[in-house]
Amino acid sequence: MTVRMRHTRGHSNNRRSHHALAKPALSKDDSGNAHLRHRLSPVTGTYRGRKVLSSVSKLEKRAKSAKEKEVSR
Repeated sequence: MTVRMRHTRGHSNNRRSHHALAKPALSKDDSGNAHLRHRLSPVTGTYRGRKVLSSVSKLEKRAKSAKEKEVSR
């Protein structure tokens, strides 16, 4: 079998130009915090202007799990 013709740098780079990652589509909520579209804001816990998740309980839960990890070590 013969060795096929090599691809030039330009040909390879043109192909690779489509491999770039797209930036995430971000939206801003009423308080100005950025979040992913169609998802609730992790900072405020709101989605489409409504309070969905209590941020206080989330912080307490995170602190509790961190404390349990320290105890288990």
